[in-house]
Amino acid sequence: MTTPDVSLSPAAARRIRAIGQAEGRDVMLRVAVEGGGCSGFQYQFDLVDASEPDDLKIERDGAAALVDVVSLALLKGSEIDFVDELAGAEFRVRNPNAKSSCGCGVSFSI
Repeated sequence: MTTPDVSLSPAAARRIRAIGQAEGRDVMLRVAVEGGGCSGFQYQFDLVDASEPDDLKIERDGAAALVDVVSLALLKGSEIDFVDELAGAEFRVRNPNAKSSCGCGVSFSI
């Protein structure tokens, strides 16, 4: 199932494809929201080979990310991005629903 509620940036799509090519297999990025972190919620990123029946699949340029239906409510309108900066390279969620986040950017509150 594809949804416009969450998008995948070109940089994230390139990185997912590059990881798959390096590992010699097709991978998808699973993005989930879990309770925890210093701000109340935190993002969880995993590479997976297959989707679950209730996953929402976001596709761009031959790459895919998966979001479970529970996390979707907290990610609505978000963009999944990949940044490569001096401090490090990481997947990041640009979430318009987050009212505040911690200094490390991994946890947020609504």
